[in-house]
Amino acid sequence: MNISKFLHSCLVFEDKGYKILFDPGKFTFAEGLIKPDSFADVNAIIITHIHPDHLDVDNLKKIVASSQARVYTNDEVGEALAKEDIPFNIIKEGTFDLGPFKLHAFPVQHEPLLDNSIPQMTGFIINDKVLHPVDSMETKLTEFRDIEVLIMVTMSPFANELRIAGFADRVRPKRILPVHDGYAKEFFLKQRYENYRKHFERSGIEFHQIIEIGDGISV
Repeated sequence: MNISKFLHSCLVFEDKGYKILFDPGKFTFAEGLIKPDSFADVNAIIITHIHPDHLDVDNLKKIVASSQARVYTNDEVGEALAKEDIPFNIIKEGTFDLGPFKLHAFPVQHEPLLDNSIPQMTGFIINDKVLHPVDSMETKLTEFRDIEVLIMVTMSPFANELRIAGFADRVRPKRILPVHDGYAKEFFLKQRYENYRKHFERSGIEFHQIIEIGDGISV
């Protein structure tokens, strides 16, 4: 299984030629470095919650049109997609398969934001190896302690580095793939990534410094 990052929280999981696209949001397309047709070969699309950095309706329409991929999401996002005539399947809590992928879906609590309501959000365990908590650092997620890979928010309006690193320290994954960093300049991103790398190295956790568009890891 390969995981590739396409700015901010947009990820592509690929296994045996089957591709799942997660959260193609506005930050992914903001500077024109990535176009919707970059994802014309995806087989399925998962939207975790309704925030615009995870859901860009206009570009999602273009991706669906070019790929014919089905969208999978929760009830709140589904209501928004229905208004735009975008076909979708509702994800229920539990385990389901997409192609060769086994996904375990469960509700997670979004971290609080200034003057903002809390959206419905869905987290995942993928192939029993990857924890994708999206924008959550709930205590309950530590039940997945020692998982192979944690997809980790690295910077955000809702948490500082102490809280973020503290959450990952409690989960104690073997490896970390950083996300939620699409508004940072490259020089700042490299600086903060190096800071995280040094911190986690002390605990034997490998922090992958994914900078270039399309770079990723194999699991």
